[in-house]
Amino acid sequence: MKLAVVLFNLGGPDSLDAVEPFLRNLFSDPAIISLPSILRLPLAWLIAKRRGPVAREIYAQIGGRSPILPETEAQARALEAALNRQRPEARVFVAMRASPPQSEETVRAVMAWAPDRVVLLPLYPQFSTTTSASSVAAWREASARLGLRVPESRVCCYPWDAGFVAAEAALVAGALAARKPDVSYRVLFSAHGLPKYIVAGGDPYAWQVQRSAEAIVAALTEEPVDWRICYQSRVGPMKWLEPATDAEIRRAGAEGCGVIVVPIAFVSEHSETLVELDLEYGKLAKESGVVDYIRVPTVSVGEAFIEGLADLVLKAADSEGPVTCGAGRICPATALRCGFDQGAT
Repeated sequence: MKLAVVLFNLGGPDSLDAVEPFLRNLFSDPAIISLPSILRLPLAWLIAKRRGPVAREIYAQIGGRSPILPETEAQARALEAALNRQRPEARVFVAMRASPPQSEETVRAVMAWAPDRVVLLPLYPQFSTTTSASSVAAWREASARLGLRVPESRVCCYPWDAGFVAAEAALVAGALAARKPDVSYRVLFSAHGLPKYIVAGGDPYAWQVQRSAEAIVAALTEEPVDWRICYQSRVGPMKWLEPATDAEIRRAGAEGCGVIVVPIAFVSEHSETLVELDLEYGKLAKESGVVDYIRVPTVSVGEAFIEGLADLVLKAADSEGPVTCGAGRICPATALRCGFDQGAT
């Protein structure tokens, strides 16, 4: 059986000239700005124009482009190799939400390969309507329009998947081993923020981030760890999930702590890790009196993570419905927009 796996990620500009088109695509997404298209599209254009200069400065600090596509391609090749050790004739494709290759291009590539089954795999361990659901919706719209008619299943989420947790725990353990003597450290699990109204509407993201952090801490064999969850990348005047990562860094400095920052919701390096965490928050930590600032890398192509993804894909390939890292639906009843129940919406 020819198995096509589609990896979903957000994407990023491949040059400084591509920054504004990337921002327009990002803010045109109805999962990001929930307005009718007649209002949303002009607003997306305006936001891209206003944020473009700042965003170009951000990407200029990391070589003038986002590394997320080559990072995702490397993950695709590693996953493909892992799958082919168990099930020959598996091929992994990449579909970005806001930059090439987007769903339409990837649908055409999948159709040209003519698989017998397709498995959709978001590179977001924790489900959100703004990420995983948006990517799946875009894929299904493109598939319907172009006539891709192949049996399909998907991985919904994997916040405490054994491979993901093992990979993260190993990286955190490495950071803990590098601590300076006689310094108290605090582990900050930093996740991309969401406006509070999205979570209040039943999005399970914050609940799943909490479960991820708990699972990683439980996997550590060191002495008890001082840890907390925080959220980064706020945009605009809305109320966002709290506490904010920058606020927690200032707090750690005031309390005389060293800081170990873990990008818990990112599995590949990009501007939020390389600029926001490394440069901006690294500078903030120094200014705030943080004794030592350590940033844990993303899981990237770590063996445990990739093997965990392969297991999830094979589970999905043999299932008619969505799969998770648990036995079916894993979210609490309050998660009214759980991805397991609601498909792509």
